[in-house]
Amino acid sequence: MAFSSSFSVMFVVVVWMMVGSSSYAQLSTNFYSKSCPKVLSTVESVVKSAVSKEKRMGASLVRLFFHDCFVNGCDGSILLDDTSSFTGEKTAAPNNNSVRGFNVVDDIKAKVEKACPGVVSCADILALAARDSVVILGGPGWDVKLGRRDSKTASFSAANSGVIPPPTATLSQLINRFQARGLSAKDMVALSGAHTIGKARCVLFRGRIYNETNIDTSFAKARQSSCPRTSGSGDNNLAPLDVATPDSFDLKYFNNLLNKKGLLHSDQILFNGGSTDSLVKTYSSNTKKFYSDFVTAMIKMGDITPLTGSNGEIRMNCRKPN
Repeated sequence: MAFSSSFSVMFVVVVWMMVGSSSYAQLSTNFYSKSCPKVLSTVESVVKSAVSKEKRMGASLVRLFFHDCFVNGCDGSILLDDTSSFTGEKTAAPNNNSVRGFNVVDDIKAKVEKACPGVVSCADILALAARDSVVILGGPGWDVKLGRRDSKTASFSAANSGVIPPPTATLSQLINRFQARGLSAKDMVALSGAHTIGKARCVLFRGRIYNETNIDTSFAKARQSSCPRTSGSGDNNLAPLDVATPDSFDLKYFNNLLNKKGLLHSDQILFNGGSTDSLVKTYSSNTKKFYSDFVTAMIKMGDITPLTGSNGEIRMNCRKPN
């Protein structure tokens, strides 16, 4: 009797833990070890090829993952084209004429499908491509948790709702929007360090280089030379987010902030007399700490409400539901 009652209690506890645990508990780093053992090398080879042709693509793939995860979780919804039944996320304000790398994802998907048809999700491809991009550009590596499934729909309104912080965001807005996704202020600053690679369009930093005072004068002048003050003129002209080492994943981004050379308002606000100043200082001189916190934050971001089990699907084509 004692055995059966303790067994019952134990059973209830186990069931409660299963129900109470988040769905990301079902993600694992060896999810495809039997069903698609070549997935890691297949994704890496395509990403390597793409980044060797254009270094900026590495940053674009990291950003795709970020913009996917922040809107209804890491479900590959950002990849869906508009259909007759929904308007997708691609033309929402944070993404329109901005997110890129869809062709690389298509290329990865085609090669993965050849290796193991109908097994690997587009959501997981985004997670792997982001990690591979960071490593290829000289940053840290980590074991990616896998097992996400793909959404069958996308939401223009959700992507437009402000969940993705704009480049004009205040520090409190940045902290709040990351916290809404289960990410701390420390995670936010570490993830912002991904701006050690990539480029931004003039339209996103024009206000900073002409109107703000917490900016190095010579840096502002250099940026103004290819980003005219007049709105509509040179809007798509690009500048590196990290002026020091634009194609290397390192800590120079944080050094730039100390020197008032953050390109976006949302970059420099991290070092502007606020609560995150000390963290920026730490990262600017401690690669090991930055890399460790960045990896932790990337893994946490990859855990944002994935579809697992029988939820969602494994898309055949990343651009459209099955």
